[in-house]
Amino acid sequence: MKHIRTAVIGAGFIGPVHVEALKRLGVPIAGILGVDDAESSRAAETLGLPRAYRSFDEILRDDGVQAVHITTPNRFHFEMASKALRAGKHVLCEKPLAMNSRESAALVKLARQTRLAAGVNYNIRFYPLCLEARDIVRRGDLGEVFSVCGSYAQDWLLLPTDYNWRVLAREGGALRAIADIGTHWLDLMRAITGLEVEAVCADLKTVHPVRQRPKGEVQTFKGKEEKVAATEPVKVATEDFGGVLLRFRGGARGVLWVSQVTAGRKNCLRFEIAGAKSALYWDSEEPNTMWIGHRGRPNESLIRDPALVSDAARRFINYPGGHAEGFPDTFKQCFKAFYSYIAAGDFSAPPTFPTFADGHREIALCEAILQSHRQNKWVRVKA
Repeated sequence: MKHIRTAVIGAGFIGPVHVEALKRLGVPIAGILGVDDAESSRAAETLGLPRAYRSFDEILRDDGVQAVHITTPNRFHFEMASKALRAGKHVLCEKPLAMNSRESAALVKLARQTRLAAGVNYNIRFYPLCLEARDIVRRGDLGEVFSVCGSYAQDWLLLPTDYNWRVLAREGGALRAIADIGTHWLDLMRAITGLEVEAVCADLKTVHPVRQRPKGEVQTFKGKEEKVAATEPVKVATEDFGGVLLRFRGGARGVLWVSQVTAGRKNCLRFEIAGAKSALYWDSEEPNTMWIGHRGRPNESLIRDPALVSDAARRFINYPGGHAEGFPDTFKQCFKAFYSYIAAGDFSAPPTFPTFADGHREIALCEAILQSHRQNKWVRVKA
């Protein structure tokens, strides 16, 4: 991994998170690109990076860069990922992969043609106990999956004065709460259970059709901290919360609740998976324990401890039991899977990270959810 140099595009909330994880992993970072020269220079200095790039094309021309991380607003993902792949760079892109399934399908095809590593940062897969849950299902300890239920709730957009570029459809897409955080839950459930959603029924709601936009951008999750005097009203059509009923191939059922306006919930993903033999429950705000339910014997509370979990989960644990690992560690472990795959050099092997195909699948799901909401009916997910 130390022989692969990367560049990070985007210096807002999530770009520096990528930088920190890459540094911890030991992947050399050639530099960073922000929205303008000033932001690029400021980010490079703050993060201790050797170079502030002046343009995306400058990164593409840099033969010393073998991979790029795209952490920009969603509307830039398709063009940047396409150009990077054509320039021979491996790509790790933030979700959603693109603005629509036409774009994401084209990216899947291009990634296959170029035979480069192309990943989407569904980092929540890499909480160790989520990996353990996957192994529990795979080895048959859960039994046939009956139902998959859960939620993803936040409060950072609770007030009409809360604002971020994500609320604008032209920047992030027609769906917001579902596309931004709901897709994390949907991807995680597929990664754990292996089940494919075949149909959805959705009901979504925009609480604040008009928000107060600061005259100057606000970083993700920073609105509560920053005092803004001057604002202007802006119309919002993207959803603040909503529910989705799910039908899975094979007969299982599910329900997802997503909200970015639930007071007190800072970043809370929960799931409960019920099977014929047992059940699993996990909460991202308490990520180092997982509840395992039984019918005929006492329930269990499994602690994230490399001595207590399977080999599949143990490979992505770096600290002993009792030494908590959390959100930043999931980025490190996701990137570890991505760069280890590149270093191995066998691009015919099954990927060990979320791929562009996974990103495309979630966008197809989002389009079915939006159609269902607008038409007030069940909608089948396109293959």
